[in-house]
Parts: sequence; C-alpha cells; structure tokens
Amino acid sequence: MTIGAELDGAIAARVRDSFARQGLMAHLGVSIAELGAGRVTLRMPFRPELTQQHGYFHAGGTSAIADSAGGYAGLTMFGPADEVLTVEFKLNLINPAQGDCLEATGRVIKPGRTLTVCQLDVWGVTGATRRHVATGMQTLIRIPGTGTEGA
Repeated sequence: MTIGAELDGAIAARVRDSFARQGLMAHLGVSIAELGAGRVTLRMPFRPELTQQHGYFHAGGTSAIADSAGGYAGLTMFGPADEVLTVEFKLNLINPAQGDCLEATGRVIKPGRTLTVCQLDVWGVTGATRRHVATGMQTLIRIPGTGTEGA
C-alpha cells in the first residue's frame, strides 16, 4: 500500500473500531479527523480539565494523542489480523500547546514487517491559525495475527 493513498473501506472501519475501544481517547474527547494510508490525524478539543497550571494543554494529553495518531497510522499499513504497540517515542514540545483544539498527525516514514517508524506532529488550532506545538518520532512493533477484527 502506498503511503498517503486513500484507505480501503475495510481498513478504515478496522481503525475506527479499534479507536472506539480506546478508553483514554474517549476520556480526553479525542476524535479521528483524517484517515489515510500511513497517515492519521486526531483532534482533541480544549477543555479546562486538559490543562496544566498555566492554562496550556498538558503535555500528557499532547503526547497521548501524538502516540495514538502514530500508532493508528502504522496500523493502516498492517494486515487485517495484525495489531500494533508502541516500542518507543520521543516528543519535543516546541511551543506552548494552546488553541481551540490540538491536532496530532502520525505519518509512517518507514513501514516494516516488524518495526515501523513514524513522524509525529501536534498543532494548536484556533480558527484558521495553526501553530506547531510538538514534533517527534515513534517506533511501532507489528503484532502478527492477534487482531480483533469482527469483535
């Protein structure tokens, strides 16, 4: 599958079903904004409960949506029964995370049979204004044949 291509409907449904089972994403109010082969964008709306002491989005929420965006980007490249886990990720917080929402995009840089590498970027969004608030890298491991397709 080519990175950036339109997703097959079955793959998109599988990603959406998996995402719906993520308790933390539901708790944070996160939704899927975009899905493509090797590319996923998640959106987290601002709520005071998601901030730190200065009123910015907390780095915990910022990193959680970056990690999930990358994980789902990787999952779009795997087989129908495969699952994904994060092996490691690093996120640089480059500007205060503020705005009406945060958008995290995970993009597969190097797909692999076992390990997949993703670029992570998080943007603070207010209206048409976007400010880059975090960037990082992630390594995922494909877990073969353990998927919950049809569950």
